[in-house]
Amino acid sequence: MIKPSIPKRAFRPGTVIRYAIIYVLLAALALFMMGPFLWLLSVSLMPGKNVFSVPPAIFPSFIDFANYAGVWKFMDFPKYMMNTVVITALGIAANVVLSSMTAYPLAAFRFKGRNLVFGLLISTMIIPSSTAMIVHYLTIQAFRLGDSYVGVVLPAAVSVFNIFLMRQTFMSVPADMRDSGKMDGASEFRIFWQLMLPLVKPGLAVIALLEMMAFWNNFLWPIVILNDPSKYPLAAALTYLNGQFAYNFGWIAAGTMISVLPIIAVFLLTQRYFIEGMSGALKG
Repeated sequence: MIKPSIPKRAFRPGTVIRYAIIYVLLAALALFMMGPFLWLLSVSLMPGKNVFSVPPAIFPSFIDFANYAGVWKFMDFPKYMMNTVVITALGIAANVVLSSMTAYPLAAFRFKGRNLVFGLLISTMIIPSSTAMIVHYLTIQAFRLGDSYVGVVLPAAVSVFNIFLMRQTFMSVPADMRDSGKMDGASEFRIFWQLMLPLVKPGLAVIALLEMMAFWNNFLWPIVILNDPSKYPLAAALTYLNGQFAYNFGWIAAGTMISVLPIIAVFLLTQRYFIEGMSGALKG
């Protein structure tokens, strides 16, 4: 039996030139977007150099880790990192649990006013979060949660965007999955916990990644609510480094690079789940 030959795609010179121009432009755009980060990395690796030289040094001319060693000795990075890890872990856990438990009834149940409730939740996204800071502060102080990690996490324990994301993800799951659990006599909580949640793991990964970046980089609210500087997360602790060593910008750059490296590592490891979760939410 003679197999039909598959014609090879002909590469025309115009097509090759067009794709080459597109990739060059995309590479230039990526380099432009990464410019501030590359400049900060270059400054952190070149101690003693004029950081505000023209043109700015995007790539380091020499590599020296003296800035990293100096800022690590001055600041108690392990303590501040542990504070950040505790706050971030509490924030991720609260958002994953509350967002999924709020979104599941809005996606799976049919009740009067469901669309109204969802519309009211979405409408709150137009309110800037900074306008509610005074209300959050008074509420936290009324509950006597000031100067505590719970007081840092509680105002951001649930996000409307996360609820929207999980609702769309739950809606992408076939209704037959929930019906099969009901036919087997499973309770609604068991259906939610054992059937639905394993199917929306990409959405949960997206929430975890977004909230990790938000809590890891949060510095204003911890400064407002925490009275003890030893409880500050890393981003808030770096503000004191900026104030005391304003002329030693290499230390500031090194401390900033240390603080962002965990986020970059986590994003590179979980970017596949991030893309799957976002595409699943858009399909829903």
